[in-house]
Amino acid sequence: MQRSLPMTPGLNLNRPMPILSRLLFSLAATVLAWETRRQTRVSLSRLDPHLLKDIGLTEKAAALEAQKPFWQG
Repeated sequence: MQRSLPMTPGLNLNRPMPILSRLLFSLAATVLAWETRRQTRVSLSRLDPHLLKDIGLTEKAAALEAQKPFWQG
């Protein structure tokens, strides 16, 4: 069963977000990407050589990737 939003005068869900909201949303998205990248690199650094081979990486390539700072893509 689909619920609908109550009709609120002046509520327009299709208008663009204010500039501060856009900036904060963009900042949050960037921080989330950095944290995801950091966690992925930590996990990569803990993989056994046979698992690295399964995903097509050498130990050296995995080590180089794991050593990158979180802000570097």
